[in-house]
Amino acid sequence: MGTKKKSMSKLHINNLHKNGYDLKELYEVSSELKEFVFTNKYGTETIDFSNSKAVKYLNTALLQKHYGINFWDFPDENLCPPIPGRVDYIHHLADLLNNSDISENSDILDIGTGATCIYPLLGNSVYSWNFLGTDIDNESLLIAKNSIERNELSDAIKFKFQPDSTQIFKGILTEDSKFSATICNPPFFKSKDEAMGANARKLRGLGKQSSEGRNFSGNANELWYKGGEKAFVHTYLYESSLFKKQCFWYTTLVSNKDNLGSMYTSLKKLGATEIKTIPMHQGNKVTRVVAWTFLTEKEQKDWQ
Repeated sequence: MGTKKKSMSKLHINNLHKNGYDLKELYEVSSELKEFVFTNKYGTETIDFSNSKAVKYLNTALLQKHYGINFWDFPDENLCPPIPGRVDYIHHLADLLNNSDISENSDILDIGTGATCIYPLLGNSVYSWNFLGTDIDNESLLIAKNSIERNELSDAIKFKFQPDSTQIFKGILTEDSKFSATICNPPFFKSKDEAMGANARKLRGLGKQSSEGRNFSGNANELWYKGGEKAFVHTYLYESSLFKKQCFWYTTLVSNKDNLGSMYTSLKKLGATEIKTIPMHQGNKVTRVVAWTFLTEKEQKDWQ
């Protein structure tokens, strides 16, 4: 009997999942996952990737086996982040910090950390970074805090509530703040209807019927923002320019490549001294991280 090995060869060279993952190894550490594993018509063990519970148990098992995260739980309505793709962002961010000679004792600001708190968990596990996670949903922060406490990571990962949903860095950063980098996975859609339509198309691609109750995961804060990704990232860019000295690298995921042109134009007007686009690949999906700094060469050298 074969075991599902999903090709992820384009992932970062340091990504543990670049050659796929072994389901047998994973369900040996997660009895819950084993209930969702079946043998397909090709004789390969796999799971139903349209089943949100199966996907959640798969990613929980990955965290437990490879990252030492023994407790990770959140409501079913929250998005379940795919670990191989999320840790890829972490590895690319590590390259960025290493190339700037600021990789040691890094403090990272996670914007929109969510109930899963996935970037802090992975970043601390792989690189021992410290994190401050922010969110506009206090309930999500309480859920994330529970996972952090259960994994005894409270000294390394802390949280701050953002009371104003129209703001990103205001109310979070102060004159005394100092972060090596920010990390962010912004909401992509403009509305719930747009998000639902995308979900239905994805399910049809998997040969499934759409069903909001069973298959649609993700709450409003995670999935949509008035004006979509473009509006969010431009608010992100503008507010970062108000705190030029508080962070070495500002970074964000950008799913829509059409947004890059206006981002570069805005960043140059806002005074960014360096801008980078870092491509990321997972299977046939291509996304990218955009990173920028406002520091001069001297300020960069004197950062530590």
